[in-house]
Amino acid sequence: MPDSSADYDRRKLFFVSVLALFTIALSASLRAAVAGEIKAEILDPINLAQSATLIGKSLGAAFLGFSVTLFVVSPFLDAIGIKRVILGAALSLIGGTLLIILAPLLATGMGTYHLIWVGMLLNGVAWGGVEGAINPMTTSLYPRQKIHYLNMLHAWWPAGLITGGLLGVVINALGISWQFSLGMILLPALVFAGMALRLEFPPTERAATGVSMGEMFAEVFRSPSFLIWFGAMFLTAATEIAPGQWVDLALTEKVGFRGILLLVYVSALMFVMRHFAGALVRRLSSPGLLWCSSLLAAIGLYLLSRADGPVSALLGATVWGSGVCFMWPTMLATVSERYPRGGGWLIGLTGSAGALSIYFVLPQLGAYFDRVKLDLAGGAEALATLSGEALTEIENSAASASFQFVAILPLVLLLVFGSVWLYDLKSRRKNGDHS
Repeated sequence: MPDSSADYDRRKLFFVSVLALFTIALSASLRAAVAGEIKAEILDPINLAQSATLIGKSLGAAFLGFSVTLFVVSPFLDAIGIKRVILGAALSLIGGTLLIILAPLLATGMGTYHLIWVGMLLNGVAWGGVEGAINPMTTSLYPRQKIHYLNMLHAWWPAGLITGGLLGVVINALGISWQFSLGMILLPALVFAGMALRLEFPPTERAATGVSMGEMFAEVFRSPSFLIWFGAMFLTAATEIAPGQWVDLALTEKVGFRGILLLVYVSALMFVMRHFAGALVRRLSSPGLLWCSSLLAAIGLYLLSRADGPVSALLGATVWGSGVCFMWPTMLATVSERYPRGGGWLIGLTGSAGALSIYFVLPQLGAYFDRVKLDLAGGAEALATLSGEALTEIENSAASASFQFVAILPLVLLLVFGSVWLYDLKSRRKNGDHS
């Protein structure tokens, strides 16, 4: 297959992709870091009994925006142009961030909540635009090293989470408002938009190899096994990303330090470990790596649900982080390798499934948290009378229950990836490949 990316500046294009993803991750981390403050400052006074549900819905809106944008942009990426998609993502990120920051000044009561929700949605639109553009572009730039370079690219997602988490903690410790924390997103968004303006972008691998739009859409029906990966992405994304958005709000009081620092720590593990994905896949295969990841994720989430101090929290986070580390990029790369004629469309569908799952899971986490909280307190009226240690004890118990709720998901993945792994091994032996 000819290398369609030879006439483009791979280094600069890959750097823009890295910076754009880093900025989106910075945004996600800062949203998680300030979620507790938004809940306490804005949502608790509006509706204390359902404030966790409301913040869960707000955080989930970003994933709805991501999912819808990725679904719409992916099949038409070559028609729209990668550059336009990246620039549109930057504008959406800037606009959504400003809307969240200014929401308390622009409305009161539930009106404030609705503006925050829309701002989160626009942040998700930006995320969908970035992922919808950079993932197919990376497979086009490096068609023979997809898993390696997609994991390299997505190593900068945890780098952004680390930076955002540390910024959130430092800014909070200095007593500076949560609005200032979110404002930190604006500068890198302007930088990657400015860089993208000056570059020429390649066509996707699908377009470069002459696969028509019709053939790309038909790949879903020609390869029904894709639906296995599509469905699995719902569970892998929920296992990886939902706890990361929830960890600061749910675990801070329970483990004795800011929960966002656990996300920073896990992100550091991811940043290092994703650089070794290529070597692991050569030894285990993609479904083998994903099976091992699911096992560690299930154990780690259960340990986090039982964590009651710094040591147990770090242990749970280490196991969970080692498990979820490879999930997202390996899922995307595996789909691209197994169904190359599907191009950016199938990559986008897979990412869209992952984001849509978080949109549903985060509100469910919040609702489950609230339900346990109300049950333990004896109802909404009794909850309203609690404060201090009594309220903290109830919320800690609700946090434990919410992490056990999520831990069920990777157990299902063990069956899915284990079945695919065994099927692949049998197929290779049948074909005489004993490598």
